[in-house]
Amino acid sequence: MTEWEETTLGKICEDSGGNIQTGPFGSQLHASDYVSVGVPSIMPQNISDNRVIIDGIARIRDADARRLSRYLVKSGDIVYSRRGDVERRALIRETEEGWLCGTGCLRVRFGDKKPISSTFISYYLGVPNIRKWIVQHAVGATMPNLNTAILSDVPVRLPPYHEQKAIADVLSAFDDKIELNRQMNNTLESIVQALFKSWFMDFDPVKAKAEGQKPEGMDEATAALFPSDFTKSILGPIPEGWTISEIGKEVEVIGGSTPSTQEAAYWEDGNLCWATPKDLSKLKSPILLNTERKITELGVKQIPSGQLPINTVLLSSRAPVGYIALAKVPTSINQGFIAIKCIKDVSPYFVINWAYHKLDEIKARATGTTFAEISKSVFRPIKVIVPSKAIIQRFDDIAKPIYERITENERNVSSLTNARDLLLPLLISGKLRISDLPEEDDVS
Repeated sequence: MTEWEETTLGKICEDSGGNIQTGPFGSQLHASDYVSVGVPSIMPQNISDNRVIIDGIARIRDADARRLSRYLVKSGDIVYSRRGDVERRALIRETEEGWLCGTGCLRVRFGDKKPISSTFISYYLGVPNIRKWIVQHAVGATMPNLNTAILSDVPVRLPPYHEQKAIADVLSAFDDKIELNRQMNNTLESIVQALFKSWFMDFDPVKAKAEGQKPEGMDEATAALFPSDFTKSILGPIPEGWTISEIGKEVEVIGGSTPSTQEAAYWEDGNLCWATPKDLSKLKSPILLNTERKITELGVKQIPSGQLPINTVLLSSRAPVGYIALAKVPTSINQGFIAIKCIKDVSPYFVINWAYHKLDEIKARATGTTFAEISKSVFRPIKVIVPSKAIIQRFDDIAKPIYERITENERNVSSLTNARDLLLPLLISGKLRISDLPEEDDVS
């Protein structure tokens, strides 16, 4: 431990020939400068769990990227949110080289004068006590703000380079496996959504049969389940024999509540899941396996809907409307949900995908002056096209094992995350040395 150096983030940047700088200010980049196709611009909302989130990222023209070249990022940089959730940071990978450190962000860069593992530093900055330090030193009463001076003063206990790299390699192995599971889940979810859209929104198998063709990629037994013609309806042409119903007539729609938080008997030592929309906001896949807060059996009895069974579809009904998940553990819910229990022919796998494809309509039906909310009474009449029970069953035959795989992957992610978070402060502090770990550390 004697070879570990007591220093600061700013001193490390200075000694290595790097720097800490803010992204461009609003006067340098206006709303009209953003385009649909161009160089990605990293904003605070794109920073999560030491990675950049590409979904919904803003973009700028190549000409603006050249004009603002001093703000472009390169592999090994660390980008911070400058306001709001200021403890968030992301390590820039090779795939993000040349993107813009956008408005509202700070960029930490190390030079070549002194070898520094930026991966190690990015993990160091994720240790709970350092995250807490950053939040405590942020300025602003209404919204916390970071600046270059605050980041420069972040205390760092820096081991020799070989130790930095060894620690980074161990922790990266966990993150790589976590990311692989998440990417696999994104692919699996996309497959099910595409199948649902093809069968139940675009009616591709029916269109093919109506034209005397064999439905693409479908076996004869499955193709035989689909009609070969359409019939008129209030929603336009729908497959013959299918019906138009209201979602509230095909499922049980229920809500939840919050037992008194002043009553300790409802919460203290609780071990039963109780979900809020915040729990769904953190999900990377539409699978709920745990909740931030737990409730007691006595607390559950105060909620009319009680504990909802596994495979209940959860839809946040306010703050905001539109988070969707499949509960894979029994859970109770607060008043911010519409819970959907599938008690008839339509299945949870059918309903969750139906909800995804109906999300624009669901949000459009929400009302409210303070925040948008959709009530159960407004949700229930939303139209749903119901195919035959046999077709739903065939869809489930395909979708169920995919959702089971997604669920298992999420459990693996949870286990890997817990192991990484246990190791992280021990390795970063030096309480656990790389030499103490097994020679072949299997994080799979």
